[in-house]
Amino acid sequence: MKKNTYYIAIGSGEIMSTPTASPWQFKIEATDEEIKNLRALFDSSADNSVADFLRAHIPYRDYHRDPTNDIYDQNLFRAYETVHQLGDEEARSHIESMGILTDFTSE
Repeated sequence: MKKNTYYIAIGSGEIMSTPTASPWQFKIEATDEEIKNLRALFDSSADNSVADFLRAHIPYRDYHRDPTNDIYDQNLFRAYETVHQLGDEEARSHIESMGILTDFTSE
């Protein structure tokens, strides 16, 4: 399958085909299917944000006991894992230096 170059901003959930469209952190090479899967992760995080917003208005529910936070963490981990797999050397090195892939799985 043909791979195209994409520019990824994980914080905002953006996937861009041109480097000048918006600020980005990671450059990847991905097939249409791989981009579709990454988009689904970002969309799931956006949908989950609404649930997080609603939960924030319940004062007696602790942050660490809320499943929406677990979903957000899992989506973030999976997004970084995907970018690490598809990214260029600079992207892989940066993600490895962050320690997110090893720190998250060791908890």
